[in-house]
Amino acid sequence: MRIYLDNCCYNRPYDDQSQLKINIEAQSKLEIQQQIRDGKLELASSYILELENRVNPFEMKKKSIQSFIGTYTKVYVSSNMDAEVRKKAAEIMKSGVKLMDACHVACAILAGCQVFMTTDKRLLKYQTNEVRIINPVIFIVEQEAER
Repeated sequence: MRIYLDNCCYNRPYDDQSQLKINIEAQSKLEIQQQIRDGKLELASSYILELENRVNPFEMKKKSIQSFIGTYTKVYVSSNMDAEVRKKAAEIMKSGVKLMDACHVACAILAGCQVFMTTDKRLLKYQTNEVRIINPVIFIVEQEAER
């Protein structure tokens, strides 16, 4: 299964873990990363994700995230596809999704992902037949139910 994680997911383990919801989302994201390392899930990423990560003010977080993406990405949407990304993002934005979020979803769709993961409550409200948008906790719970 090919998946795309947005910047919120990558940063979740660095957020304040004293909040239960954040802690559970962080643990789920870390489990998903392990499944990527183990080859059980195929990671897609994009130039949009790298651009967003580049402006991360925390050097250690930025390097860690980029290292994971660089090591485990199997499908990459490059800036050569910018016109297609912008066109798809414009369609998505018509439903009220913000520009960067729409670009991430567009990249996931163009990468042929089955699943797009985010912890962003507003983005989780957007649904499309082109890619499943889901919180990492729900993804893990559903995996456990299938076993």
